[in-house]
Amino acid sequence: MQGQGPIDHSPHNPQPSTKLSTALNLVIIDNYDSFTWNVYQYLVLAGATVTVFRNDEISLAELIKIKPTQLVISPGPGHPDTDAGISCEAIRHFAGKIPIFGVCMGEQCIFTVFGGKVEVTGEILHGKTSPLRHDSKGIYKGLPQEIPVTRYHSLAGTNLSLPDSLEVTSWIPTINNDTQAIIMGVRHKEFVIEGVQFHPESILTEEGRIMLQNFLKMEGGTWAEISLHHSNSQDKGLANGVNRTDGNQKGGNFQANNTNPKQSILEKIFDHRKRSVSAQKLVFSQRPDDLQSSYDLGISPPQISFVDRLRQSPYDLSLMAEIKRASPSKGIISLETSAPQQARKYALAGASVISVLTEPEWFKGSIDDLRAVRQSLEGMPNRPAVLRKEFIFDEYQILEARLAGADTILLIVKMLDEGTLRRLYQYSQKLGMEPLVEVNTLEEMDIATSLGAHVVGVNNRNLTNFEVDLDTTSRLMHKVSKGTIVCALSGISGPKDVTAYSKNGVGAVLVGEALMRATNTAAFVRELLGGSMANGGSQAEGDLMVKICGTRSPEAARVAIEAGADFIGIILVEGRTRCVSRDTAQAIAQVCKTTRKPRLRKACGRLRKDNAASEYFEHTSGNLCEQDRALLVGVFQHQPLSYVLEQQRTLDLDIVQLHGSEPIEWASLIPVPVIRRFGFQDPGLGRRGYHALPLLDSALGGTGQTLDVANVRKVLQADEGLRVVLAGGLTPSNVKGILEEISDQRHLIVAVDVSSGVEEEGVQSMDKIRAFVAAAKGISKDMS
Repeated sequence: MQGQGPIDHSPHNPQPSTKLSTALNLVIIDNYDSFTWNVYQYLVLAGATVTVFRNDEISLAELIKIKPTQLVISPGPGHPDTDAGISCEAIRHFAGKIPIFGVCMGEQCIFTVFGGKVEVTGEILHGKTSPLRHDSKGIYKGLPQEIPVTRYHSLAGTNLSLPDSLEVTSWIPTINNDTQAIIMGVRHKEFVIEGVQFHPESILTEEGRIMLQNFLKMEGGTWAEISLHHSNSQDKGLANGVNRTDGNQKGGNFQANNTNPKQSILEKIFDHRKRSVSAQKLVFSQRPDDLQSSYDLGISPPQISFVDRLRQSPYDLSLMAEIKRASPSKGIISLETSAPQQARKYALAGASVISVLTEPEWFKGSIDDLRAVRQSLEGMPNRPAVLRKEFIFDEYQILEARLAGADTILLIVKMLDEGTLRRLYQYSQKLGMEPLVEVNTLEEMDIATSLGAHVVGVNNRNLTNFEVDLDTTSRLMHKVSKGTIVCALSGISGPKDVTAYSKNGVGAVLVGEALMRATNTAAFVRELLGGSMANGGSQAEGDLMVKICGTRSPEAARVAIEAGADFIGIILVEGRTRCVSRDTAQAIAQVCKTTRKPRLRKACGRLRKDNAASEYFEHTSGNLCEQDRALLVGVFQHQPLSYVLEQQRTLDLDIVQLHGSEPIEWASLIPVPVIRRFGFQDPGLGRRGYHALPLLDSALGGTGQTLDVANVRKVLQADEGLRVVLAGGLTPSNVKGILEEISDQRHLIVAVDVSSGVEEEGVQSMDKIRAFVAAAKGISKDMS
């Protein structure tokens, strides 16, 4: 280039590329730099749909809601620690989820986020071009060496602080190579994250557009995903650019190591898991002794019998429904899936077991997924068993699974020698978990049989070559011991795949990919297993229940009950106008126990018995009333737990209502069902396993303030599993109109609560009580 003037490498009269379906929502974080426009222009010309946000004009929460397909961090003045706004925070959150690319300060942010130091280089560069050397991978695929790139910087990541998780991808060689090369590009070894210190968008940088085009070809959050995407194509360059390196590159010798091409996928995953688990054992709070100490405290979630739950199903075959975001054979399936949300869908569709893949690289799962799934099933009657689907080779993984809430774990015969298999099997049983033992051949079935396995899973997929043969399970059935449950694993996508299994004694089928892709989970399961959940798993609709609160006399209680009220509420909060004395409370309690309630159309919903799980609030509401008498509800607010318990015993309260800031956990310490008051934005309203029903109120109670119907709709739309008691400004004249406004959500409202709405000048009106009960009970009749 000596003797030549600057060469303009920018596009002249460029023609935009066709829009990329994989880059429909690329986000650039602008660090207040004029070059951001050039970056934007190059990306748009390459076919990306791009939105730009200044680094201080969007929060991480807002950015997460946007769900970007790629993230680009722009150049900018200053230091990444002080002048990059949301940039570093965004990199931390999206690392491993989507492709990330950083330019100049953007690259320095990447360097900093993963533990490196960005310092002054000793020279200030402004528009200087330098010859670049690179590893020919990732964004550099197909580019020659010594290409001129433009540099505008005085800071750079230092060689000595290069994080172990990053590798150098490009550099500027020094004269005679007598000093360490200047780092010009880095790449994360596992996550799809690349950064460049130079400016590919500058007119003086050669092939800058190709670099950005190469970035746009990247899909997924890890290099393992890219390897899967490109494994069946001729475009191997990007996949080859993701091989792990030893992390010890110094100076100008930046070469990537190749993985062993002779290893099977199972062997690669197995080796990777061994390294990961070994590293995890060194982390404080996650060491084996730490896990054992936690287990010894008895804090692992309650468990159920895996074997017993497999024998319960609303269908002829039990369903093991799997949460799987990706796989080595299918690639990406559904990265955006919420594991706990999917688990509830599976449970209510009739799954006997929920299988949670916790392997992070190839399957995009984690132990946190399993923990969240178990939490999502808390309090659910007849909940499914939870299986940790993982490549298990160590007792540590089994203990970790139990602490996270697993009821069972997977042991793969192909992976383990017989001694290790038996040791892990017995250890799992010691923790109360009967394992699922996976086999694929006759020899492996013999091993499982000699082990005494109660549940054997036959994998229809050969884990060496990943070929699927659905007849594998049927061929191995004759080897099964009597009483053993056989589960068919892998490759099942429709009803035709399970027909033979139901005839030859298979007890369960495991389905993952097909369920993850199903638009209607319940309908897919019904079609797959040839049954119907219509006669089970849901509560029979009953009349709207009515609570008359603030009752201050036995007469008012009797009138309310004879009118058909289901609950009589008494205020036990000293200092409140409606608070009753102990003698009055006991008299009202006697009326509740001796006055028979009239038999109306259907006073209470009852949970139908079957072999499927049901919603927690559906269950509690269906068992929260008596056909023959009204239940006595004691209302408390900001009082000690000891006082609440004493009053419950003294008055023999049927239900306790907490109307203040009492901890949600109190519900598990009170020996009768708890109704708890919530405002529309209060946390914990939908928490399962504690309060029997949440009461939605417009104020603190008894004020007559009318509830906001729009807020009611919003709360109910956010959680279709909710069942609520509605209160706040209800009267005999408005209760019907208010509920008609939300008639499409009426089934989620199981009761209405009234206090001031049946009073005249602060005194309960017998006529208004009768009118309110009649109006509320009439709503169900009108809608039937």
